[in-house]
Order: sequence, then structure tokens, then C-alpha cells
Amino acid sequence: MIPPQEASVRRREIEDKLKQEEETLSFIRDSLEKSDQLTKNMVSILSSFESRLMKLENSIIPVHKQTENLQRLQENVEKTLSCLDHVISYYHVASDTEKIIREGPTGRLEEYLGCMAKIQKAVEYFQDNNPDSPELNRVKFLFERGKESLESEFRSLMTRHSKVVSPVLILDLISGEDDMEAQDDMTLDHLSENVLHDVIRISRWLVEYGRNQDFMNVYYQIRSSQLDRSIKGLKEHFRKSNSSSGVPYSPAIPNKRKDTPTKKPVKRPGRDDMLDMEIDAYIHCVSAFVKLAQSEYQLLMDIIPEHHQKKTFDSLIQDALDGLMMEGENIVSVARKAIIRHDYSAVLTVFPILRHLKQTKPEFDQVLQGTAASTKNKLPGLITSMETIGAKALEDFADNIKNDPDKEYNMPKDGTVHELTSNAILFLQQLLDFQETAGAMLASQETSSSATSYNSEFSKRLLSTYICKVLGNLQLNLLSKSKVYEDPALRAIFLHNNYNYILKSLEKSELIHLVAVTQKTAERSYRDHIEQQIQTYQRSWLKVTDYISEKNLPVFQPGVKLRDKERQMIKERFKGFNDGLEELCKIQKAWAIPDTEQRDKIRQAQKTIVKENYGAFLHRYASVPFTKNPEKYIKYRVEQVADMIERLFDTSA
Repeated sequence: MIPPQEASVRRREIEDKLKQEEETLSFIRDSLEKSDQLTKNMVSILSSFESRLMKLENSIIPVHKQTENLQRLQENVEKTLSCLDHVISYYHVASDTEKIIREGPTGRLEEYLGCMAKIQKAVEYFQDNNPDSPELNRVKFLFERGKESLESEFRSLMTRHSKVVSPVLILDLISGEDDMEAQDDMTLDHLSENVLHDVIRISRWLVEYGRNQDFMNVYYQIRSSQLDRSIKGLKEHFRKSNSSSGVPYSPAIPNKRKDTPTKKPVKRPGRDDMLDMEIDAYIHCVSAFVKLAQSEYQLLMDIIPEHHQKKTFDSLIQDALDGLMMEGENIVSVARKAIIRHDYSAVLTVFPILRHLKQTKPEFDQVLQGTAASTKNKLPGLITSMETIGAKALEDFADNIKNDPDKEYNMPKDGTVHELTSNAILFLQQLLDFQETAGAMLASQETSSSATSYNSEFSKRLLSTYICKVLGNLQLNLLSKSKVYEDPALRAIFLHNNYNYILKSLEKSELIHLVAVTQKTAERSYRDHIEQQIQTYQRSWLKVTDYISEKNLPVFQPGVKLRDKERQMIKERFKGFNDGLEELCKIQKAWAIPDTEQRDKIRQAQKTIVKENYGAFLHRYASVPFTKNPEKYIKYRVEQVADMIERLFDTSA
């Protein structure tokens, strides 16, 4: 049970709390009333605003639509005015550009092309919109006139600025091919930068807008003439310089004369120099063509459209290339005629030229890449012609050596080296400078399977076989010619001289090595032949030494008087020796042995034999009283006999 006091306290607390809750409830009720009032006021305000806003919108929208229509109308008016201005401008193009078109593009190309662009647009406008307008004909006329002026300007620029390349510059260009640093600097600027720019601009306009390809024909004709005249100028430069200072070369860069041939036997005064000049001139013209053609293609690539470049280049080089090929065929023709005359020195012009053509062929092929097959085949055709005529010359030369007739009046009276021998050796020596070329000539005529796998070793063997064939033919002919001499001794001297000349010539050059490729014993064989002829010659002295040999000499005792028969025999021996010695010395003194070493060797051997025999004979009979006039029979001392033999083969003594 709760005490009364405590219950009283709790009642008061509850009452106080209830009172507070009532006050709070009263506050909330008041607040709700105020909130409701505010809400009503806000709804009233919003309703009023909405009403006003609707009234404003109903007033503004028509105004906005009207303004928008006005703006659209204004834009249309502006566009119409702009179109009218644009259209009207086409009607003014002719009058605005006529003066410039009439005066031409010289000196103001960009302005001129700008006018042409305007005219072209006017033409397109009238064609599309008013094809019956007289203005169309007017602008068309201006366009055609302008196009013709551009074509004329293109021709004028190319004509005025395409200059012949000087011979000195060409030679510098050729000479620099082995010097990479020099080659970098040796470029040809055919047209100045400004001119090239104008030519390219006109070319591109004519292709793109003028739809004209005639200018390409103009281009190749002008540049073709320049190329042809440049090469002809180089050739003329050689001709003019040949008479004074020999073959000309540029002072700028030393020229390496790889293909200059060795001298050939002179058959007419001045012929060698002329041949050398012609050879050098042609060789340099071939190299010049390659370099100039390369340069022309570089220039052409900037000016001519890509799909027309090869064809235009093909046309451009034809005159110069045909000139070179024709000159080459003329050389072949001259060589062919020379073969008929057996003038093989003239045929040798083919060798250095053919060698150079084959060396230059890779560059030729590269330059002519993309040209017509007929153009590409011109150089191979010339090479084939030269190889054929060269092989023919080699074959005919070998046959001529074999069949050269034995003409008595043409034989050397002194038994020296025959002209046929010296010419044959000289010809073979000159082939040394063109071993690969000559070998290729011979290989070109081979039909065997080995020829198809041609290489330098095969070429060397063919050339060796050919040289051995010529030498064999020469030896047979010399044997035949030697029969013209009635005196066997002179015949031996003749063969000795020729064999010795052949051997020494082979040894002094690389010919001996070429011969050894197929005939390793050739050198020993020639030495045997030479020795055999010396022995044959020595037998000519037997008719002298037989008189003083011991056989058939009378045997007598010292102090015993000789019988008449014995004295007569001794006299005959002395007389036979003296007469034979005098006769042989008189005859053989006029003979010749050009080789000093061989001449001394033969004299010494003969002196030794005769001195020994004559010395022994004198020792035996000089003191024998076989005559009252010993000086009549004992005419020579041993030293005198030796001196007489020493003067043999010496026409100056």
C-alpha cells in the first residue's frame, strides 16, 4: 500500500505533465490553423499568377511567329541577292579576263591560271543553266584561246630554255662515274627552278583541265632534239680536238681511258690516229647517251603524267639512240669490207667498242626499262652484229694466215722476219687487251652445249685454241714460203728468224700463258725448231770445212819430199777453203738475224767450229813446202777467218 504522501506527490506530477501536454496540443492546433491560412493565401496567389501568365502567352506567341517569318523572308532575300550577284559575275567573267587572256601568260602564270579557272567555271555554269546564252560562246572562245596560249607558253619555255649540254660538261659527267663524291655534284639542271615550276604548272593544267596531250609531243620533240644535238656536239668536239691535241678530255676530272685500244699497224699515214679518235668518240658518245638519258628521265618525271612517262621517254630517245645504233652498224659495215680486203687492223675497231657496249649494257637496260621491245632490242642487236663480224674477222684472219700466197717478190732477201709473221703476232698481241671480248665472239659462234654455259674459263680456252690455230697456220705457211729460197742455209735463217721472233713475242706478252692453256709444250717446241734451223744453217759451212778436215788428207813423213800429187791436193784444199770462205762470207754477210743474242750465238758457234778446223789445218800444212808461193794459198790467219765470220749477218759492215 502506497503511503498517502507519496501518492500525493505523484498526482501532482501527473497533473503537471497533463497540463504541459494540453499546452503543447493547443500550440499545435494554433499552428495548423495558421498553416491552413497560409496555404489558402498561396493557392490564391498562384491561381492569380497562372491566370496572368496565360494572358501573356496568348499575347506573345503571335508576335514571335510574325518575327520568325520576317527573319526567314530576310534570309531568302539575302540569298537571292547573293545568287544574283554570283550569276551576274559569270556575265562579267569574259570582260574581266579578256585583256589578260589576250596578252598571254608570260610573266604572270599564276594570275593567268586564276583567270582560266574563272572562265572554266563560267563555261560550266552557262552549259548547265543557259546553254543558248551568247555568253557561253564568248567564254568558250576565251577558254580555247587561253588553252592555246598555255600550250604556246609551254612550247616557248621548253624551246628557249632547253640548251645543248656542252661537251666539256658531258665529259665531266662521264668521268665522274667512278668517283662517287664527284658524281654527287655532277648533276644536270636542264631547266632553272622558276622555269621548271612554270612548265610543271602548265603541264598539270593541260592534263587536268585542258584535256590536251599534244604538249607531250612538243616536249619529247624539243628534248629529243636537244639530246641528239648534245651527243653530236660531243662527237664533233672529238673531231676538232683530234687534229691539235689528241683526244679531248675535260680538265675538271681526270678521265680514265678504259677502252682506248692499243695502236694498230699503220697501213696509211694518219690512219691510226683517226681510228683511235673514232673509237674514243663513239665509246664516249655511248656513255654520254646513258648519262643524258638518265637525266632526261629525271626531268620528264616532274613534267609528264606518270602513265605517259615511259611512252614519251621512248619517243624522246629514239633519234639519239638510232644515231648511235646506225653508227655502230656502220662500224660493222666498215669491218665487213675490211675483212674482204684482209685489212684486219680496221676490224680491231670493233673490239673496244663491243667491250664497252657489253660493259654499258646493264645501265642501258636500266635506262630503257619500260620502253617498247623494239627499243630495248636495239643494243642487243648491235652487240650480236659486232660479235658476229668479230668472229668472222677472227676466222678469216686465221684462214688468211694459212693461205697467204707464196710470192717470191714479197720474200725478204736477207731472210729476216716476214711481214706476215709480224702482222700475225701484232694482231694476236692486240687481242690480249680484249681477251673476254674475243672469247665471247668465239663463244657466240659455238653451237655445242659447252657454249651455252659460257664463262670466263671457257672463253679463255676458246681464245687459247684460236691463238694456237693461228700460230699453227703461220708455221705451216712459213714452211711453205721458205721453199722460195734456193739456198737451204738462207731457208734455215729465214725460219730461224721467224720462229725466234714468234717465241720472243710470245714470251714478252701474256700470249705464252694463253697458249699454255691448251698447249703446254709450245715454248719447248719453238726452241726445238729454232735449234733445228741453226743446225741446218751450220751444215752450209761443211763445204768449207770439208776441205780442211782430216779425212782424205795425204799422210807424209817430215823431211820427205812431197810428190806432185800430194802438193796438188794440199793446194786444192787451201784453194777450196779460201774460195768457199770468201763466197759464204760474201753471201751471208747480206743475210740478217735481227735478234742480237741469237746473232752472236750463231756467229760464235760457227767461229769455234771453223777456227778449230782451220787452226789444225794450218798447224799441219803451213810449214810444209807444198808450193813456191805460199801466200797464194795461205791467205788468212785464224784470227782473220774469225773476223770474217764476225761480220756475217751485218748489212752495215
